[in-house]
Amino acid sequence: MSLVNLNQLFEEKKEKQGIGLFNVAGLEFAEAIIEVAEELKTPVILGLPERFFQFFQLETVTHMCVDMAERASVAVVVHIDHGKSFDCLLKSLRNGVSSVMFDGSTLPYEDNVKKTAEIVRIAHSMGATVEGELGYVGRGDDFNLGDTSFYTKPEQAADFVERTGVDALAIAVGSAHGVYKTKPSIDFERIKTIKKKVNSALVLHGGSGLSDEDFKKAIACGIDKVNIFTQLSLSTMERATRAIPECPGWIEVTRELRQVIADGVRRYMTVFNNA
Repeated sequence: MSLVNLNQLFEEKKEKQGIGLFNVAGLEFAEAIIEVAEELKTPVILGLPERFFQFFQLETVTHMCVDMAERASVAVVVHIDHGKSFDCLLKSLRNGVSSVMFDGSTLPYEDNVKKTAEIVRIAHSMGATVEGELGYVGRGDDFNLGDTSFYTKPEQAADFVERTGVDALAIAVGSAHGVYKTKPSIDFERIKTIKKKVNSALVLHGGSGLSDEDFKKAIACGIDKVNIFTQLSLSTMERATRAIPECPGWIEVTRELRQVIADGVRRYMTVFNNA
């Protein structure tokens, strides 16, 4: 299948199957993610958050991921995650990524609609898809998960999707990015209600820290795409701390890290495939 956009990927997925987005924090991540996707014959999304480009050169990492996706035996989306600047998104689209997210969740509603719609117009003209965000998915270490005022409102979601033309919508339903300070409680009924009102795919951010049952129920209620990074990052860091004094050189360390990433991706993909 090789490189596809979100719409093409969702056409391939099975009913009640969730597709994982796993962020790429280096070559080991990209290789391990695609390796497991091919092993399980499962489509996958390589995520490149805009904030990562302060550590990696945008042109280098986007070209690397696009090349790897084009050579894969399964459907792979190369997706800019939480893009906030038009400059980043436009450069990435020119470099061949197949999907972008414009995160206007902190903007006033009408500004979010206007800017998201503009990105949709540009991306669609280039054969790429767009994810928007409505509601606010905060961080687990500084976000009050019990405050439902930040959650996505179903009627507003319908208006947003219709006016912007987004292909996927990230919704706030009780999850958070990073490490949770309290046990999350997902509003599954809200997911069901939003799913009935919009004609776009639905995305759950902040997947790390949710239980397998949370994932399965969220997917059964209408989630199509689940974003994962924090847990992979933490497990990789933990293994690196142990591997560095044990291994004779850095190449051996990277082999250990790639195995940890692969194990984590395999676990999540297996859960998402059996929702």
